[in-house]
Amino acid sequence: MADTINGFQGSVAGLSLTDVIQLKGYNKYTGCITVEYGEQKGAIYFADGEIIHAELGAETGEEAIYRIIKWPGGTFNIRPEMTSNVCTIHYRTDFLLLEALRRMDEENAGAPESNGEPAPAVAPRRTMSKVAARLQDIEAVTYAVLLDKDGNPLQDNSIEAVALAAKGLFLATAGNRFGELMGLGEIKASAVQTKQYHLLMYDSKQHYLSIAVKPESNLDSVEREIKAVLIPGK
Repeated sequence: MADTINGFQGSVAGLSLTDVIQLKGYNKYTGCITVEYGEQKGAIYFADGEIIHAELGAETGEEAIYRIIKWPGGTFNIRPEMTSNVCTIHYRTDFLLLEALRRMDEENAGAPESNGEPAPAVAPRRTMSKVAARLQDIEAVTYAVLLDKDGNPLQDNSIEAVALAAKGLFLATAGNRFGELMGLGEIKASAVQTKQYHLLMYDSKQHYLSIAVKPESNLDSVEREIKAVLIPGK
């Protein structure tokens, strides 16, 4: 199956969806796999071979992936033109597949499910700074990255961290230039709102903090939550 074929369709029953996902991971695929089973339609988004987001009806994230993988059959469609700025999945793809198979084995054996808790011996979460990890517990935050003054992500080499760091650095640089022109000095915080996402940038002495926020969110309320995380008790 050539990765350059647009609109390739296949039978999930004939070629397992997990095989397709593993293949796309190996090929460093960026794009989407749309999947259909009966009346249900799902979408799995990749960035550089890693699953970053999944949708199944109103459900998103890891649970959407687990439900899709459990389907006994269906059809899939490779859509490299479909990408997403949303990141709802922060575990490695290999862990997601293993966890999905583990859940299926437990169900087949009649064992109780683990309520979505990962096995304690596995530490699959992508590495990131502690402050970024804490910020991602905020529901409206899709991704966060701490970066140095040169724009390099700290403790996070994922593709989404690199992309978000570049946006944060640009926003910081543009904000400071604007501050100079207006005689305001350095800008310590700035925000950009678009139809696809909101972006917040905070400046400290040694670092920048770049935060992607869901576009439907109210930035004022999100900023209050962020400040509560960054400055507990305030």
